[in-house]
Amino acid sequence: MFSQLTLKTSYSDEYFIKVGYDIRNEVIGFLAQGFSTSKIIMVIDGNVDNTFGEDWFNDLKKSFKHVVKCVVPSGEKSKSLSSYNQLLDNILSSGIERKTPLLAIGGGVTGDLAGYVAASVLRGIPLIHVPTTLLAMVDSSIGGKTGINHSTGKNLIGAFYQPKAVFSDLKFLETLPEKEWVNGISEILKCGFINDPSIFEELKELTREGDFSPAKEWKHLVEKSAAIKVHIVARDVKESGIREFLNFGHTFAHVLERIGEYTDYSHGEAVYVGMWAAVFASNKLGADIGIANLKDFKSLYDVYKDGFQTNTDELVSLMQKDKKVQNEKVRLVLLKSLGQPYTRTISDKQLLNSSWDYVKEIFG
Repeated sequence: MFSQLTLKTSYSDEYFIKVGYDIRNEVIGFLAQGFSTSKIIMVIDGNVDNTFGEDWFNDLKKSFKHVVKCVVPSGEKSKSLSSYNQLLDNILSSGIERKTPLLAIGGGVTGDLAGYVAASVLRGIPLIHVPTTLLAMVDSSIGGKTGINHSTGKNLIGAFYQPKAVFSDLKFLETLPEKEWVNGISEILKCGFINDPSIFEELKELTREGDFSPAKEWKHLVEKSAAIKVHIVARDVKESGIREFLNFGHTFAHVLERIGEYTDYSHGEAVYVGMWAAVFASNKLGADIGIANLKDFKSLYDVYKDGFQTNTDELVSLMQKDKKVQNEKVRLVLLKSLGQPYTRTISDKQLLNSSWDYVKEIFG
């Protein structure tokens, strides 16, 4: 059994997000019925390919005459111009048409990279996401953000390009490493802060034993978190308003990812630290938000300490290179209270310095 959400954007794009367990047949059935069956592009994460790739490839061959398989090495470094160019070369040399679907199977890196390729090839071919990590299921596969990193910053090259469907198969979570679970938990925590604080208690229940419950038991929380993003994106596709709320903690996080060269800190670790800083800044500007909902999950995070030795002024300077900067002023998502986010352009560098000094005390 699976559940289904529908995302209809103000740009008339409409697609569904399905959450279920062991739904490969449903995915392939959807592909075979909705698109040309002469060829399909299968872009898959390298680690996922080792465990699941053969089954997916063989089942796709039953419905498609040609399956072009492209394996993306695991890790943030694959969100690069070189990986993008290599995928383009592989796909274009295989000979495709505008109705050739691209199936992206993997976490956020694979989805972001494959999505940007799908947006670029022939000015757009059909994109279908099969997220395989908790983070991708609740966040990156939804909303149409695609892109790659640049040496000057994260996600600075890309496009808004909506998929035709998203299939979240909880079966993938059964082989997910603990660190990847924690990555996803950060984005779920974010949903609790910006929208629905009841998420905190549900998440504590699922992680109470210091372990992670059977994958099937995460269905409700995955659906709830995905629904929050659907609700926001449907009203603001291109991040001109409320979609910015989804960046809570991320402006701080992107700095950590960059100084760690996208290897020392996972996205989820960086976002977790960034939320501590964002809560601190919110409180400095008049909010009264306790840290219990962050502290309760701190034991899950083994955050690399050396990055916090970076000079605070340098960290603030790197924030000014974020893509959301306006007139060289940093734009933050902050909280009036739990579930009540707002955006603010920060001209006071002292607030940013103090926020970094605070997290240095917590994690350094």
